[in-house]
Amino acid sequence: MAMDKTFNAAQAEDRIYKAWEDSGAFKAGANASRDEAFSIMIPPPNVTGSLHVGHAFNNTLQDILVRWKRMQGFDTLWQPGTDHAGIATQLVTEREMAANQEPSRTEMGREAFIERVWQQKVKTRGTIIGQLKRLGASADWSREAFTMGGATGDPDRETVTANFHDAVIKVFVEMFEKGLIYRGKRLVNWDPHFETAISDLEVENVETAGHMWHFKYPLAGGETYEYLEQDDDGNVTFRETRDYISIATTRPETMLGDGAVAVHPSDARYAPIVGKLCEIPVGPKEHRRLIPIITDEYPDKNFGSGAVKITGAHDFNDYGVANRAGIPLYRLMDAKAQMRDDGDEHAACAARAQEIANGADFTGAEVDTLNLVPDHLRGMDRLEARAKVVEEITREGLAVMTRADDPRLGKAALKPDAEDAHFEVPLVESKAIMQPFGDRSKVVIEPMLTDQWFVDAEKIVGPALDAVRKGDVRIMPESGEKTYYHWLENIEPWCISRQLWWGHQIPVWYGFDLAREGFVDDEADGALDMVEITRLLSDQHLLRGDEHLHCAQSFETVRDKFNDILNGLPTPLNHARVVEVSDRASAREALAASLATYTASQNPTDLVFPIWRDSDVLDTWFSSGLWPIGTLGWPEQTEALTKYFPTSVLITGQDILFFWVARMMMMQLAVVDQVPFSDVYLHGLVRDAKGKKMSKTVGNVIDPLEIIDEYGADALRFANAAMASLGGVLKLDAQRIAGYRNFGTKLWNATRFAEMNGVYASGAPLTTTPDAVATVNRWIIGETARVRETVDTALAAYRFDDAATALYRFVWGKVCDWYVEFAKPLLAEDAGEREETQRVMRWVLDQCMILLHPIMPFITEELWTATGDRSKMLIHADWPTYGTDLIHADADLEMNWVISLIEDIRSARAQMHVPAGLKVPLVVSEWDDAAQAAWGRNETLITRLARVDSLTWVETFPKGCVTIAASGATFGLPLADIIDVNEEKARLEKSLQKLGKEIGGLEGRLNNPKFVESAPDEVVAEARENLAARQEEAAKLEAAVARMAELG
Repeated sequence: MAMDKTFNAAQAEDRIYKAWEDSGAFKAGANASRDEAFSIMIPPPNVTGSLHVGHAFNNTLQDILVRWKRMQGFDTLWQPGTDHAGIATQLVTEREMAANQEPSRTEMGREAFIERVWQQKVKTRGTIIGQLKRLGASADWSREAFTMGGATGDPDRETVTANFHDAVIKVFVEMFEKGLIYRGKRLVNWDPHFETAISDLEVENVETAGHMWHFKYPLAGGETYEYLEQDDDGNVTFRETRDYISIATTRPETMLGDGAVAVHPSDARYAPIVGKLCEIPVGPKEHRRLIPIITDEYPDKNFGSGAVKITGAHDFNDYGVANRAGIPLYRLMDAKAQMRDDGDEHAACAARAQEIANGADFTGAEVDTLNLVPDHLRGMDRLEARAKVVEEITREGLAVMTRADDPRLGKAALKPDAEDAHFEVPLVESKAIMQPFGDRSKVVIEPMLTDQWFVDAEKIVGPALDAVRKGDVRIMPESGEKTYYHWLENIEPWCISRQLWWGHQIPVWYGFDLAREGFVDDEADGALDMVEITRLLSDQHLLRGDEHLHCAQSFETVRDKFNDILNGLPTPLNHARVVEVSDRASAREALAASLATYTASQNPTDLVFPIWRDSDVLDTWFSSGLWPIGTLGWPEQTEALTKYFPTSVLITGQDILFFWVARMMMMQLAVVDQVPFSDVYLHGLVRDAKGKKMSKTVGNVIDPLEIIDEYGADALRFANAAMASLGGVLKLDAQRIAGYRNFGTKLWNATRFAEMNGVYASGAPLTTTPDAVATVNRWIIGETARVRETVDTALAAYRFDDAATALYRFVWGKVCDWYVEFAKPLLAEDAGEREETQRVMRWVLDQCMILLHPIMPFITEELWTATGDRSKMLIHADWPTYGTDLIHADADLEMNWVISLIEDIRSARAQMHVPAGLKVPLVVSEWDDAAQAAWGRNETLITRLARVDSLTWVETFPKGCVTIAASGATFGLPLADIIDVNEEKARLEKSLQKLGKEIGGLEGRLNNPKFVESAPDEVVAEARENLAARQEEAAKLEAAVARMAELG
């Protein structure tokens, strides 16, 4: 049956993929012929997500390696799966619930909501998996894992290949017991929309128009000092007696929680008042606190006033200063980033805070109960409170003033010649500030002091650093390794808790510390009366954060651990039953109800000790950190774990080097004392054709599914491979993708040509390299061997771009262009080399299919099937091992001489604007025996392909002749009578002048330090690329001008 004229990707790809999947072609160990294993763990995409260009790029590279290794006979596993993606999945579920007018999450309750999320997971999981299949991903889908697989509610709980949930909980408990996990208060990125902590990766810093307010903090007791400013030579340039210290802030609402004002130790302006107290200039006058003026290295004395207010609970830099100086951290906002509306009245809280400022002892738990928001500001939105604070400070005259024409005021500044320019106005600088936004919520992130769970990363980072230093793990490119060292050598505690419902609930239970204070049984009768119960409860400090806690994998195993509390209680409380309740409030109610019942009955069996589980869940990155071992069945010592762990390579984005790669390293080494992979290949973000970041706002987002619809998966895959240079910028260009579709068409047409010339009529495909006598056949066999070695070397070094480039040049240039043309006369019915050429062409095209298959699997599998009865599909074809010993030196030299001569003649014709269809004469002034022999054997090919009508020997070249040098010969193209030399010179020189101006402009921009420093990286990169392209074009024109000079 004759081949179709074209390859219809839209019709063929689903059919081909189904055939692969139905045959088990992707399963672990499929086509294995050797003992060595090769395994890759897919970076698990969001279970409710869709394929984007980053996924497509990343998975293409993984699939190339997996297909290559599978064809080499390795025992191969590409482990697929999805991530439960806490925030994203909870967001998607709640949006759909709202659209369906279902009860809200809080109305539904936690248990019912989690069941609803499982339904969402089942509904959407096939989306991203199906899209990966459209790309051609050959993962072992029978082993599909999920980062919450096996958890309560999982509909696949009984059939999962790996109970990921149990593994995650086991690791948490073990790390807790080893002291590697702890609970503490730290500053985190708080998303007020989702009411949870988020990671740095989930924060987008956006430059926005902002303001900086300048305020006066009066010195305590009306004290004054001489404020001096000096120049570099020590001359006094400004002198003023002040009774305040000036600070500048972009967030006036946080002044309410200030714990100090800090200045640099070397700042002589403030030396007289260091150690003094100043007053926070906001809130009811009678309750204003006095805070110390301290020194710290953090303030920049050349920025603003050089004095910085320290609000440790709401700023990351301030948090560090406060901890170094022992300054209390006063939280001002609630989970919605509104001003707190809880706790005692402001007067009482302010009084206690002043006692602490005066030196009283305090605990972090107590400080967290103090609400320093004035009563009239409580419950306000933070921006609303900001406006009120500014208004009150300004009204009281504590704003720093300046002239109305001060340029620092920005657009609000009057012109210097304006009538009111001399008036004094509050100094509110207009300036751009970097504002943090949640990447999903799009609301401003609030640095917030909260109770969170942390991994003490400093205790487990050492082995992860050593593994890379010793070479056990290789990170590519080298810049990634440097970043890895920088991050891990300066590692901070890792926040692993999130205030969500969807996720692995933290396996920690709490109970009230009823034995905190001493208690005496008055009658020593082993019973409690109402007086004793009342005294027992009133003597305790039941502050949030003072509870007892224990960690275990389940309530059943944690219950007995609370005996440490019960054993310290008086009889009969020490015999109370431990029961589980939903939360802290329910525990208070249960305890009170239990004691009330006991008071009436005096029956000890009525007593209960309620405990409640931590409501937080583990950050997605914690479970993802266990991905390699968790997907392979750990903690069970499964066959898969033994065979495929450690894995071979991780391919992932450089943006998650710390968030995922480093944490996988730390976690695997901490849990099983093994590295998770041997190599790490890092790539950048996929950008548009101009190197710009893709953005829906800009409108340059490329949808990979639309690309597949239009051009086919193979074209997109080849584009991904071709741009995958180590450390390079990834630019996805639709025009290049279209070109790679044409590349596939080129191979298809060459195969049809072979079919029409009887290449596939000769029986079974060749399983060995064919013998050849004809020079052209010997040459192409050698070129095939050469490219096989190049591709293997490139893929082994993860140089996907080099492999793609080599294959493109070989298949399009050497095979489909040169070999097909050279073979045409040899395939003639009466040609003596016909059968040999048919055999060689069949073998060469088979090798093209095999070598291209990892990158372009669909069209090559279709060609493989269409060109003969095969013992197995191409996906399992044996990868060739032949080497460069197949290169025939004489044939290689001769055919490359012919190709070079034809290309040089074509180039000269193009530069001189010789009409394409015009045949021209060629002259030769000298040539050696080898050159003459090569010409003699290939004259017909050369004259036909170079459009030459004759060759003449001459002693010297005539005037107006363009020289063409070849190995062992010098040829010339007489063009004086064919083109208008003067007109062509003028055209070239005009083009050069225009290019010169463009090059000069681009060089000027790139030599300007201000442009390089201030312009976006992609703009600078684009300018450099444009300059390189213009310089290359100019070089070609200069070569043409030089050739034109030969014409006289």
